[in-house]
Amino acid sequence: MDNVFIYWDNSNIFHEAQRLAEEREEGDDARNRVRINFDNMLRLAHADRPLQNALAVGSVPPEMRQLWNRLEVKGVEVRLFDRGLGRGEQEVPDRLLQLQMLQDALDYNGTPGVVVLLTGDGAGYSEGAGFHSTLERMHKRGWQVEILSWAHSCNQRMRRWAEENGIFVALDDFYEAITFMEPSRPGFELARPRKSAELDLSLRPVRSR
Repeated sequence: MDNVFIYWDNSNIFHEAQRLAEEREEGDDARNRVRINFDNMLRLAHADRPLQNALAVGSVPPEMRQLWNRLEVKGVEVRLFDRGLGRGEQEVPDRLLQLQMLQDALDYNGTPGVVVLLTGDGAGYSEGAGFHSTLERMHKRGWQVEILSWAHSCNQRMRRWAEENGIFVALDDFYEAITFMEPSRPGFELARPRKSAELDLSLRPVRSR
């Protein structure tokens, strides 16, 4: 079984989960209460296959530090940035992920594995840059490619390429398991909290060599 290499852009995943929560959850403050279940998201990414390397980039609000610590305990390298980043500054964590992808492609050139990318960001492709271009470079060198993203926000060109050359996993199909809802804050319209559902990996496509 091939080893898995995970590259996780949590800002992209989380912000789009907020948009979906507004449609699926009760309460006017749904986007502010939704949270990512890091344990289930990580398991959805590696799908119980051997994990070789994993890098997650995200923001640094203090209330999330304990959640990030749980990922580190599971062997995920975590790099955090100021959550006030604008679009231009968001390129810094994006480029960090892409650099790690290329480094792994070189370091494991003789034993390519499965690259699992958690983002829907396909910007920069026309200039030969960005996640999509990096995935193509790795795929040409024997890497299997899987993209995990929300269906409504994934770059369509990148999604079509993944469906033709690897696997695209719509996070929407696992929404109840990879998110949970905190209760409304005092003074706001009350909405019930929601725990994450059990993750059913039988619904997750995995390609074997």
